[in-house]
Amino acid sequence: MKTPHDVLLPRSAPPDNAAGTPSASDNPAGEAAYVPVLSAPEALAVAHEIAADLAASSSERDRDRILPARELERLSASGLLAATVPVEHGGAGLAVETLVEVFRILAAGDPSVAQVPHSHFVYVNAMRHQGTPEQQRFFFGEVLAGKRFGNAQSETGTRHVRDIRTALTPVGNGRWTLNGTKGYSTGALFADWIPVLAHLDTLAAPGEGPLHVAWVERHAPGVTVTDDWNGMGQRTTASGTVDLVDVEVHDTRITPYHLTFSGPQTYGAFAQVLHAALDVGIARAALDEAALFVRTKSRPHPDAQVERAADDPLVVQALGQMELDVRASEALLREAARAVDAADADLTADTVATASLAVAAARAHSAKTSVEVSSRLFEVSGTRSALDSLNLDRHWRNARTHTLHDPAAWKVQHLGRYAVDGTPPPNHGQL
Repeated sequence: MKTPHDVLLPRSAPPDNAAGTPSASDNPAGEAAYVPVLSAPEALAVAHEIAADLAASSSERDRDRILPARELERLSASGLLAATVPVEHGGAGLAVETLVEVFRILAAGDPSVAQVPHSHFVYVNAMRHQGTPEQQRFFFGEVLAGKRFGNAQSETGTRHVRDIRTALTPVGNGRWTLNGTKGYSTGALFADWIPVLAHLDTLAAPGEGPLHVAWVERHAPGVTVTDDWNGMGQRTTASGTVDLVDVEVHDTRITPYHLTFSGPQTYGAFAQVLHAALDVGIARAALDEAALFVRTKSRPHPDAQVERAADDPLVVQALGQMELDVRASEALLREAARAVDAADADLTADTVATASLAVAAARAHSAKTSVEVSSRLFEVSGTRSALDSLNLDRHWRNARTHTLHDPAAWKVQHLGRYAVDGTPPPNHGQL
């Protein structure tokens, strides 16, 4: 049975303008921002500061499934969630390379908290690509005011992840009704706005119209967000269910999705490289915790004939291999982020293919590394590390759960096809 678990935030009260029709109270971009506009060095410094605090309480949040409402409020207030708002709209317009490093740092502190704003940045990016000037003015203004975007994209029970049944039905005078059910809706519970992927129905092709994004307010009539996520890892992302029943949406709150893939694009690579950053952060956190445990709590094996477990050559060798694997993932991640930035600066079929392949490599490697390193943590740390009270298994549970987001094996397939005969990767949102 679904149990509603609304996180009540002071600025998330139901709006007067629940249907999303433009009103005189809309925030225009260009007005004074309510959150700091951070430079790249400032963003990284803030990320390190927040990550250190996240790390200190991440085990408790995971163990007791304490949803990170306070932590997300801090992220919003810090200005990090506005990092990619374009300069022409009053933001910093930070590079993908910087954002990816911010994600990696935050994920090393708490990957659940880091994953929650993933869709926020993906849909800021979507608005940058497909929003009208007026839509950009409004929604970028919302981000600069500290508002968060969620996501209602995937659906459960359909044939595959790109099989969407949710639909917008016209009712006249520029208004539509939105109906459907979404699962894995990371960020929706904590959001101010929920971008919903839906078909734009027409009389000629009901349920088969082109995919669009309907931007609905979190507390609009007909929107129900249910905290029914019970994954073994990433436990506090609240990636639950969004039910949409006759939600009224105005034309001005609808943006095209299908046009994103009508030509060269980095939309998919951008989303995927952020996922890779989450995996790399998990791997680094697991390695750091393993090394700390070996230094402070492990006992040496008697055959090693050493006083400290940290001097056991087999333990040192294992930690060295783990460090090598994590460094390789970190290097591939940086290369991928730079490739996305390069493609954005010169958008062609070739630059986009290069970026997608670089991201595929980073994602495939980081998925493997995060699972293996978080498992080897126990191998180097010994029996005591398996005590449930220590909760060290959260690293493996987080890695195993997040790496299931989409199959890394398909990333390797696309890399292999390119290596064999130069076949470029497909042009969709998962690569």
